[in-house]
Amino acid sequence: MSFLVLVVLPILLLVIGLPIFLVLIVSALLGILFLGGIPLHAVHTAMFGGLDSFPLLAVPLFILAGDVMARGGIAGRLIELVMSIVGGVRGSLAISTIGAASVFGAMSGSSVACVAAIGKLTLPSLQKAGYKRSFGVSLITATGVIDVIIPPSIPMIIYSIAAQQSAAVLFLAGIVPGLIVACALAAYVMIHARIEMIPVGDPARWVNIWEAMKRSVWAVFAPVVILGGIYGGLFTPTEAAGVACVYAIIVSVFVYRELDLKGVWQIILDCAVLVGQIMIIVAAAGAYAWFITTSGLASSLVQAIASMHFETWLLLLVINVLLLIVGSVVEPPAAILVLMPLLMPITAQAGIDPIHFGLVVTVNLAIGMFLPPFGLNLFASHAMFGTPLPDLYRGVFPFLLIYLAILMLLTYVPAITLAPIAFMR
Repeated sequence: MSFLVLVVLPILLLVIGLPIFLVLIVSALLGILFLGGIPLHAVHTAMFGGLDSFPLLAVPLFILAGDVMARGGIAGRLIELVMSIVGGVRGSLAISTIGAASVFGAMSGSSVACVAAIGKLTLPSLQKAGYKRSFGVSLITATGVIDVIIPPSIPMIIYSIAAQQSAAVLFLAGIVPGLIVACALAAYVMIHARIEMIPVGDPARWVNIWEAMKRSVWAVFAPVVILGGIYGGLFTPTEAAGVACVYAIIVSVFVYRELDLKGVWQIILDCAVLVGQIMIIVAAAGAYAWFITTSGLASSLVQAIASMHFETWLLLLVINVLLLIVGSVVEPPAAILVLMPLLMPITAQAGIDPIHFGLVVTVNLAIGMFLPPFGLNLFASHAMFGTPLPDLYRGVFPFLLIYLAILMLLTYVPAITLAPIAFMR
């Protein structure tokens, strides 16, 4: 009965189109009614208990910081700096787009915000340089998910809460995978530019780099302040998110003067709507996860899988497929909150390092964000740039193959994620 209520029922409710938070709450309530002996007010306690978390405060703060940076000129100046450095190479503008997404990822952690900020600034230039519009939009769609992998990453923060791991350690483990993704994408766009005979851009000139550096010096310090403060021991990731908000507002309003206080207030209101959507999912997932634990489903599932005697490599492959499917229809925070109570006992039984598994989960859900046909970034790009979805599906396919190859590498070579942690210790 627990399996029907907690697994089959949510799938059916998702298929008929219910919002994810209602799916989780209804499943938890019906589970309590069928199980019996548990007071209904336990759902209320579990929901608000799931929100009572200091690390969770980093999520709305990083969302706010990223939006202020995108609209306040910080992201734009960083992109100009990257473009001034990467020059004289065939495909340099596409490489600059990847570099800009990586840098923006080190400040915001929001994939859709990255697609919007990077796309609006680079798509016209990509078309002017000779790239087809469908390729440019596909590139922006695929590179936008680097923000999910490169720290600070909102899904990593959510995972750290669900798996009771250190967010700072997860951030450190995500640096190398993020750089591998960026380098692999850069290699592909260089090959594509050569095949399509895209004109070589203007060579990098010290005078242009110097001018861009002077314009962006305050923007460059944003990721330095965020990541340097975390790894320098000055503040926690949650405190870093608060510092990032203050820094972004001060620079955008008083230094670059691209925002006024009215504009900041409007950004806060817009972010409040998005944060409300995330937090109601977090609250509902808290009740759902609590009931999974109470019902004994997680322990039963562990025993069932253990009885099958799966090899670790096969178990990881099955989990990868599951995460890709779920990640293509459910946003990463919700997917993590729903699946981790089920998957963490299984991976612990198999001896899989929770930090390594956290990066496997993160990369899977990042890929799911542009995995056809339902990836969130696909719909975001379709809405923002007007590119037909069939064109997007074809355009992101090469990028999807690259991400999947990197996923397999990260899954079966744990040293890629764990070596930086051992080095820092």
